[in-house]
Amino acid sequence: MFQIFFRNGTNLLLSEYITERMASMPQFDVLIIGSGLAGLSLALKLASQRKVAVITKKSLLEGASVLAQGGIAAVLSKEDSLNEHIQDTLTAGDGLCDPTTASYVIEHARPAIDWLIAQGVPFSRDASTDSGYHLTREGGHSHRRIIHAADATGHAVQETLASKVIAHPNITLLEQHIAIDLITGKKLGHRHNQCYGAYALNCLTGEVITIAAHDTILATGGAGKVYLYTTNPDTATGDGIAMGWRAGCRVSNMEFIQFHPTCLYHPHAKSFLISEAVRGEGGILKLPDGTRFMPAHDDRAELAPRDIVARAIDFEMKKRGLDCVYLDISHQPLHFLQEHFPTIYSRCLSLGIDMARQPIPVVPAAHYICGGIVTDLHGRTDVPNLYAVGETACTGLHGANRLASNSLLECMVFSNAAAHSILATPPGPSIQLPQWDESLVTDADEDIIISHNWAELRQFMWDYVGIVRTTKRLERAQHRIRLLHEEIYEYYANFHVSSDLLELRNLVLTADLIVQSALSRHESRGLHYSKDYPGTLPMAVPTVFIPNA
Repeated sequence: MFQIFFRNGTNLLLSEYITERMASMPQFDVLIIGSGLAGLSLALKLASQRKVAVITKKSLLEGASVLAQGGIAAVLSKEDSLNEHIQDTLTAGDGLCDPTTASYVIEHARPAIDWLIAQGVPFSRDASTDSGYHLTREGGHSHRRIIHAADATGHAVQETLASKVIAHPNITLLEQHIAIDLITGKKLGHRHNQCYGAYALNCLTGEVITIAAHDTILATGGAGKVYLYTTNPDTATGDGIAMGWRAGCRVSNMEFIQFHPTCLYHPHAKSFLISEAVRGEGGILKLPDGTRFMPAHDDRAELAPRDIVARAIDFEMKKRGLDCVYLDISHQPLHFLQEHFPTIYSRCLSLGIDMARQPIPVVPAAHYICGGIVTDLHGRTDVPNLYAVGETACTGLHGANRLASNSLLECMVFSNAAAHSILATPPGPSIQLPQWDESLVTDADEDIIISHNWAELRQFMWDYVGIVRTTKRLERAQHRIRLLHEEIYEYYANFHVSSDLLELRNLVLTADLIVQSALSRHESRGLHYSKDYPGTLPMAVPTVFIPNA
């Protein structure tokens, strides 16, 4: 956690900063909830003309963006084309991508990369290429078009942007704060359901603060922690999706959960991802006896889209009773592995796995949610003055399966679009909002219900709503979710809120939306595979749910 805040040349400890700035209800032009790539890039693009607040649950450099290894997809080589990138995206999306969105994002990819380069992001260079940068290839791509910073692209990007956010005088950073709920006209009894800001819990003091803003952006990332095994950080608890739903936003395509095919399988490795770029550079998936199996599942073998590779691994593991399969890139020279995959090489070696000499044990894990809050091409939601960007949003880009390395690209393009939309309208006058009411609640007598329900949720979601689904399994999950809803609602209504309770509340709601969406899709498409409906319908239709409908 950043302990010191720099404002107007004055150094303040976090506690002093909060005391000074929270003496009265804070008012901002823009409130950004989340500090991933979408949130930080948006803050920087607004800060020259707006007073911006960024709140984040943990420290600034915690979240999914900083963990991204592979890179950002963009047409940077003369051998590539926009049309081919668009077609690769549509193919991976299995008929559910919005072609207009796909074209918009990919056509704006180069300016997004140029902006990051201008900020100082140290992408890996290669003087032998026409772009001047080393480009790698990942599953589903027809060309090398992934610009990266070795195998730690997210860290390089986030570290670069975070240093600028911390130093900017118009950006107020509130670490260790978790948003509780959005403040909307509907909740205030107004005729129009506009967003006015949010309530947030200071995780250090337990105080709930009221933050007023003309525009509010949900950039909280995904919901991987709804599953027992995930590559996501502990912060990925579906907060933005749940808050948006409660505020009156539509959600779409929540059934499409991308399971990354290759998460390191080791008792002492917590959710460590083995980048898709390893397969892009020649990594081969094998059974314990050394047999290669991907060609039997798809002509593209290891370079097939993630859903196909994940299902193939799941099939082989269940068929043969395996705990894992193996990813072998030991045929590449040591210097190549150390240059291209320094983070992965070092982490594996620390666990006794020398990827230059032996295959890496891997299993699939929940990685990315392709659905979310419905937005337009400006990042606007159904609620006026409320935006959603990044993994929290469903823009139509990913369809039924996200093409590798399109996620960071989406963050960049839509943060820029949202910035243009926000700056096009002058901020309104300050507004006084009601404070958080704790007059009817008490301290919880025990917290075991939270930890127990959290563990139960993640286990049955993994068992019943995983890579391969059945209607019976989904109905079992739905029944358990309803019971959890009742317990959590009672707890939330009667006791002081805590970060664990708020995250569990959001996870259960997000899980409910995932299961409802999966039950409503009577086909197998993209990331959603049902044994009861193995065929694909001739027409691709998105799943869209409307609150209170």
